[in-house]
Amino acid sequence: MTNKDKKALKEKAHRLKPVVTAGQAGLTTNVLAEIEIALNHHELIKVRLRSQDREQRKLQAAQICTKTEAILIQSIGQISVLYRKNPDKH
Repeated sequence: MTNKDKKALKEKAHRLKPVVTAGQAGLTTNVLAEIEIALNHHELIKVRLRSQDREQRKLQAAQICTKTEAILIQSIGQISVLYRKNPDKH
C-alpha cells in the first residue's frame, strides 16, 4: 500500500466513529470476532483501545493486525484505524 493510498484512507476514516472497543479485558476472542465482522462489512474501521499505556495500545494494534490480516492505517491516542480489503465487495 502506497503512502497516497494511506492518505486517502485516513481522509475517509476521519468522519468514522469507533465500531469496536477493547475494554479493560483487552483483546478477547469476542473483541477479535467483532473486529473481523466489522472489517468484512466495512473494510475501513476505527477501534478504540482503552488501555492507558501507550506501549500496550501499540502492542494491541499490532496483535489485531496480525490476527485479522488488517493494515494499521493510523493510530492516534486510543483510536486505531484499520483497513482490510474485502475481495467480495469489489
